Amino acid sequence: SAMHIHTSVVDTKSGKNIFAEKKGEETPAFYHFLAGMQNHMSGAIAVMAPYVNSYRRYVPDFAAPINLEWGRDNRTTGLRIPISSPSARRVENRLPGMDCNPYLGIAATLACGYLGLMEQRDPRPEFKTSAYIDSDDIPTNLGDALDLLEADVALTEVLGVEFVKVYDSVKRNEYKEFLQVISPWEREHLLLNV
Repeated sequence: SAMHIHTSVVDTKSGKNIFAEKKGEETPAFYHFLAGMQNHMSGAIAVMAPYVNSYRRYVPDFAAPINLEWGRDNRTTGLRIPISSPSARRVENRLPGMDCNPYLGIAATLACGYLGLMEQRDPRPEFKTSAYIDSDDIPTNLGDALDLLEADVALTEVLGVEFVKVYDSVKRNEYKEFLQVISPWEREHLLLNV
């Protein structure tokens, strides 16, 4: 299960979607927002996949994203652009799971997009085929995700240094506890090999 977050940005003065030009083309802001998500989402995964089991859904060919690629109506990419009118153009973040706190998931998504708007970098090219390829865009466990969050200084500043410090501490303690548990699988399959 997933909690897809759809994001568009509206200019407060004009009321227009900043992702669409007057004639309907994508704006530079649209591409910058995408680039921010690609450049900072690896660190934000710790918030969007907050538990050890959260990482079990990131498996190729099971309708869950395993990458930070983007594509128009491409359900194999982590960042999907749904087919819509220019005024409704949006970015769908498909990475958060149902176990994600919705407020934190939205905050992390907006923080990544905001950083993209500030940095004004370009995203990788659009992915037009299946994006279920070997990808190291996103971490595969909570420990690695927390390391990436801690390393992303810009994302930490936007989310709040104190928040990230406390969140990191709580989640690292949870992860340490998990690593101390010997699972039934380990007992069944590894005990005879020791």
